[in-house]
Amino acid sequence: MINSLKPYHRAESLFMKKSFILHTTLALIFIFITTGHSFAGKKTDTYIIGVENIKYLPHYTIDGSVYVGFARELFDLFAQYADIHFKYRALPVNRLFSELVEKKIDFKYPDNPRWHIDIKKGKSVVYSDIVEEYIAGAVVLPEKKGFGVEKVKDLGAILGFTPLPFMDFIKAGKMRIHPNQHFDSLLKQAILGRIDAVYLDINVASYQLREILKQPDALVFDPGLPYSKSFFVLSTIKHPELIKVFNQFLADKKLEIHALKTEYFDKIDLSDY
Repeated sequence: MINSLKPYHRAESLFMKKSFILHTTLALIFIFITTGHSFAGKKTDTYIIGVENIKYLPHYTIDGSVYVGFARELFDLFAQYADIHFKYRALPVNRLFSELVEKKIDFKYPDNPRWHIDIKKGKSVVYSDIVEEYIAGAVVLPEKKGFGVEKVKDLGAILGFTPLPFMDFIKAGKMRIHPNQHFDSLLKQAILGRIDAVYLDINVASYQLREILKQPDALVFDPGLPYSKSFFVLSTIKHPELIKVFNQFLADKKLEIHALKTEYFDKIDLSDY
């Protein structure tokens, strides 16, 4: 019975099987293309990323009217990956949150689910996977390292940033916060002894002291004071589908992104803290 089919019937059966396999393969290729990382992006698709108009190198800064730093190179790489285009709108830190929830920008960077929860309440904010991890802590004069939090009466912080690890002391009236738009000004005040410490990303502190103030050892990170390990993500309300593509990009381009981080940031083992 196995060989009872006539030759042309067997040929027809074989043709139908091959045809089925071909169509199935083409269908799978189509699904991959339409659901893959490019999500049918076009160079004409332009999105606005709201960014902070502060000097926050090596992460980012505005040089004239140009957004530069690690974040800019990262988003350039992503734009190429997704076949899209970005424009950057630099705004004050606090205003950026309003622009996000009012959908006046397509994306916000950096962001964090813990930031400005009150403004975001009831809004469908979608966050990406982690882009950068960092330590935010206090830098002090070397001779004041290890004195303890009780000796910190005046704390500098960038305008719009909340020094979360110190908030209990500030609310209790045991510490005064000194906001400023510029990190170099805050660091100079600490060097001169006008404030006791500056709360910031320790990579930013290292860069500012070394490259801007040319005083790399003038202030040091004090891990004996309150600090936090946190992270940056990309956020949106308008384009959750593109966040999925961005997450895939972070995974697919892991080696290239690591090389960028090595180029821009000091080697700090976060597991030590």
